[in-house]
Amino acid sequence: MNGFGNQLKTVFLMSLLTVLVILAGRAIGGTGGMQIAFIFAIVMNFGSYWFSDKMALAMTKSQPISREQSPELYAMVEKLADQANLPMPRLYMTPSPQPNAFATGRNPNHAAIAVTQGLMQMLNREELEGVLAHEMAHIKNRDILISTLAAVMAGVITMLANWAQWALMFGGLNGDDEDGASGLAALPLIILGPIAAMLVQMGISRSREFLADSTGAEIAGNSYGLANALQKLERSSAVIPMDVNPSASHMFIVNPLKARRVANLFSTHPPIEERVKRLNTMERR
Repeated sequence: MNGFGNQLKTVFLMSLLTVLVILAGRAIGGTGGMQIAFIFAIVMNFGSYWFSDKMALAMTKSQPISREQSPELYAMVEKLADQANLPMPRLYMTPSPQPNAFATGRNPNHAAIAVTQGLMQMLNREELEGVLAHEMAHIKNRDILISTLAAVMAGVITMLANWAQWALMFGGLNGDDEDGASGLAALPLIILGPIAAMLVQMGISRSREFLADSTGAEIAGNSYGLANALQKLERSSAVIPMDVNPSASHMFIVNPLKARRVANLFSTHPPIEERVKRLNTMERR
């Protein structure tokens, strides 16, 4: 998807967030709740745009990496950034033994790449370079803001559904407000909220991963490093769990919740087999 298409998708996600939050506010608190929810939605939209990278890094508990801590990683990313004609992104470490990575930020000048401890330990140099090139491709294709906004929106929907559930349990929604704040009005939010959050994540086009794979292979200069890495990451994610907010799962290069069978029923990622097949086809060409 081109830059203009991604801008339209960003506007759509932010508008959808506003509508969902306002409807949730009406279900929970009637007219007064709707007004509060509108203000909350404006703040969330502003914050998620300007601080999307900080939100994503906080959701994944990622910490900054200094050049002194990992000079080889810095040298590798600097080389890839130069080959992709992109600014050097900030680098972070996610405290997890599962090998994985993601990129975040509102644009290439405010981008960050986070890698897990397991990624640094499990992959060889060529495979690690392939993964980092994939994340640089997300930055180059300008789709990192979309994935972060989707994570924030999914988190907000789930949070509001939880609030409505607790309010209903403790009598906060007693049906006295004739404007709509009742337990009956909040039931759709409680039941459908988590499902809507999941659909938001699935609504992020799987094509962005295929595009990042192909662009990443071009940046790295070969496709077999990333192809080999994806197969290792797929096997590891199935047996090594990651403690991460499910709302942020779609940002990673492979599904970090693979070890949770229920969470894997509706995957936000295309099949690894198909991704590897396409990369191998690129290499043969």
